[in-house]
Amino acid sequence: MKKFIVFFIFVIILNTTVQASDNKEKSTPKVDALGSVLIDAQTGRVLWGKNENKELAMASTTKIMTAIIALENGNLDDTVKISSRAIRAPETKMHLSLDEEIKLEYLLYGLMMQSYNDTAIAIAEHVFGSVEKFCDVMTKKAKEIGAEHTCFETPNGLDSENHYSTAKDMAMIAKYALQNKKFRQIISTPNLTVSSNKKTYEFINKNRLLREVNGATGVKTGFTGKAGHCFVGSVKRDGMELISVVLGSGWGLKGKEQKWIDTKEILSYGFDNFKYQQIVNINDIADKKINIERSKILNSSVYFGDNVVLPLTSDEIKSINIVLDMPNSIKAPIFKDEKIGKAKIYVNNNLEKEVDLLLATSATRHDLKTSFEKVLNNWLSMTTVDSVNILLPEV
Repeated sequence: MKKFIVFFIFVIILNTTVQASDNKEKSTPKVDALGSVLIDAQTGRVLWGKNENKELAMASTTKIMTAIIALENGNLDDTVKISSRAIRAPETKMHLSLDEEIKLEYLLYGLMMQSYNDTAIAIAEHVFGSVEKFCDVMTKKAKEIGAEHTCFETPNGLDSENHYSTAKDMAMIAKYALQNKKFRQIISTPNLTVSSNKKTYEFINKNRLLREVNGATGVKTGFTGKAGHCFVGSVKRDGMELISVVLGSGWGLKGKEQKWIDTKEILSYGFDNFKYQQIVNINDIADKKINIERSKILNSSVYFGDNVVLPLTSDEIKSINIVLDMPNSIKAPIFKDEKIGKAKIYVNNNLEKEVDLLLATSATRHDLKTSFEKVLNNWLSMTTVDSVNILLPEV
């Protein structure tokens, strides 16, 4: 009987320990990459990072921007004539020949599926007339989407003195590119056969994530001597899509394998720990009213102008703080749906999102001045009508 009691107590303690372990959030990723990050593809929120703002070489992950610039500015049905500069590009390449003609669309598949360097040159020259002009557009676009610490000197990602980005910037660029349906189609294609006016080519997607991770949607591998092994990946599960970036996961065969290990570690952490949480709903009434001066209506409710959904850990949910940034009072006249402030959503004291606060009520002005003006206007109106009647001849 004593043995049974001891065993029963042991089982209870073990079960309690397991439950506590299950409830505890998994520890942050341990990765070899020099710079890495995890973001949510819907909101852009950074969920985890390691040197995510450090400027580093990014190798062929560059081609994410090359592809989206071509998709936005080129015609996929265009025929591209291959130049001498394109055929001189170093390995890895498609081995296009001088004056060969091939559709722009096919070059984009070769660019993203096989990471060919000559296709990047051919695309850049065709879309904007020169590699230099194309790279200027790439850099400008990066700035437009918030990738402030990125500069492109090559469209293929080969090492160059002023060719760099950060893990966070590359994640933001991938987030932007993934909004393009054709981009998604290209990067998720497993294999493809295409033809030019001279040859037939077989493409096989080099992205192992598509074959090894459930829900993988992209994106792009990369390697140079300066950058090391790099990878931008994306995975979608249960309505949540996460983007991971690793820059400089190592060199040689070890580094080549390490970029996949790092990537899977980061993505597993994200899906194990973060869930979407509805913070506020559009049209919901806030818990504070605004006073209205010079009106019969003393105050008005305010409502949220948009939905706010954020990916959060269970600990972060407890730290949410919504600050209503608006004046204590406003003067009439005011109008329903007028913007009067912002709701600021903080998580762990960090500002994560802002949403407009809008008035729920209209209110006309009502004070001594406006009352006198109303009486005067009514009297003048009545006087004018009477005067007109007096001047009318009798029938």
